[in-house]
Amino acid sequence: MRLQPSFHLQTLRLLASFFLFAACMIAPAQAARLISQLSNDSVEITSSFDGERMNFFGTIVPDAGSTEKTVAGPFHVVVVVLGPTQNRVAREMTNTFGIWRNTGQVEFDNFPSYFHVLSSGRLGDITDITTLTTNYILPESHTLATSNTDWWKSAVFGQQLVRLMTEQGLFGVQENGVNFLSDTFYSARLTLPSNAPPGPYIALTYVFKDGAIIARKSEGFAVRKIGFERFLALASTQQPLLYGLVCVILALFTGWLGGVIFKR
Repeated sequence: MRLQPSFHLQTLRLLASFFLFAACMIAPAQAARLISQLSNDSVEITSSFDGERMNFFGTIVPDAGSTEKTVAGPFHVVVVVLGPTQNRVAREMTNTFGIWRNTGQVEFDNFPSYFHVLSSGRLGDITDITTLTTNYILPESHTLATSNTDWWKSAVFGQQLVRLMTEQGLFGVQENGVNFLSDTFYSARLTLPSNAPPGPYIALTYVFKDGAIIARKSEGFAVRKIGFERFLALASTQQPLLYGLVCVILALFTGWLGGVIFKR
């Protein structure tokens, strides 16, 4: 199966707001408030970029207006990190008489280019499958929005899409990725891979108690290219013809120079 992304201009903040609004409609009233922070709000990609370590930490406090000075656990925390969204096409390749050709495809709408989950325990022990799915905490949740009416075909292609993204290091679930340093203070660590797509990212943090979400918060950060890498990325999208001509000229010049050097 081969993947072909088709990028659209999306605003992850609006997408996250939609997720949180939808979740609030089905979740109980919050009884606690989350104060959280990211280690950095910008990741810069250069020619030597080999990944970046992100730290998430926060504390759980009583909700605004509460007369209580502390909150009682035990709590679970789940951090979901989403990269830029895109429409992604998954295609099935079939060998017919020695010729590989496309025999089926499914397009998934607003699919994250990066998705990683950090949790303080097994997701199945933290809450039920319905809560995990409706809040887009499971990787498979993002394969539900498709342009295909065949749900079985969409489920099969979606499972393979998640598998391929996981093999590329762009999808992942760490069920021991969040550690509690006290009853209400937690920390989590995530290493963005070297192939992390540039663009806006958002970290959605959920606090669970007795299987229900009692607090949540969203925070954004950016992964961006700088220097010559940024110039190449912009040129390839904004001036594709000029970019292609320059690449051809450089290739011809490199080949000519190599021939001259080795001829000597």
